[in-house]
Amino acid sequence: MKMTITNKAVLFLAFGMLSLGVAAQKITVPAPSPLQTLTQKFGLGEVTIEYSRPAVKGRTIFGDVVPYGKIWRTGANATTKITFTDEVKLEGNTVKPGTYGLYTIPNKDSWEVMLYKDLTLNGNVGDYKTENEILRFKVKSMKIPMKMESLMINIGDISATEAKLTLLWENTVVAIKMTTDIDARVMESIDASMKSEKPEYFRAASYYFDNGKDLKQALTWATKATEENPTAFYMFNLKARIEYKLGDKAAGKADAEKSIALAKEAKNDDYVALGEKLLAENK
Repeated sequence: MKMTITNKAVLFLAFGMLSLGVAAQKITVPAPSPLQTLTQKFGLGEVTIEYSRPAVKGRTIFGDVVPYGKIWRTGANATTKITFTDEVKLEGNTVKPGTYGLYTIPNKDSWEVMLYKDLTLNGNVGDYKTENEILRFKVKSMKIPMKMESLMINIGDISATEAKLTLLWENTVVAIKMTTDIDARVMESIDASMKSEKPEYFRAASYYFDNGKDLKQALTWATKATEENPTAFYMFNLKARIEYKLGDKAAGKADAEKSIALAKEAKNDDYVALGEKLLAENK
């Protein structure tokens, strides 16, 4: 009889432990404010933004969930972080390379934007200290006709030296002008390249053409680039554009036609179309 009781006790204990194991299984569900990481090359460096994206979920966001006139972490969960690998300016304010917390104070018609050096503050804005600010500036906010369900921070309208850092949520958008001064450093790198054993003629010519510099010098480099790369249709296209810009229509036409012929051989329809458009614009 004792053996029977012991066996029952063992079975009961084993079943109980199994039940506990089943009860302890973790439930996996989607994050209510999923993490987003965005990296964008800009100028001579990169900008990386890491933030969590809360959703509207039928609520009134600005002026309610996110009160006007109060510091907001500009996202959910941990501190929203923005990293610059090169010096930039935000609305004319210089920002050195580094990683900063992005905090804001939304208002009806404008926002205050702050970069913060304490990355551990998270949403504990009651402990926010102005002495930890790297900078603070104001920007206008605008209403948009559509609704943005999830918070989106984006970098768009990108050129060599300018871009827009935008924050969109609900029916509000804030656009921050971001600029970088790269000309002096690019010019130094071009000078160094021209003194090297293998100068990058095409890149130098492209930079001069795109930035309104000495077109005669750009043409000299573009010519050398095509001499070194006689089948490079895109180089002949650049050379033609420079020649047209200098007013030499005959040379521009000849190189545009050369670019089209080479692009056809390479089966590159994009450059065929670009060459044909160039010819049509300069008849």
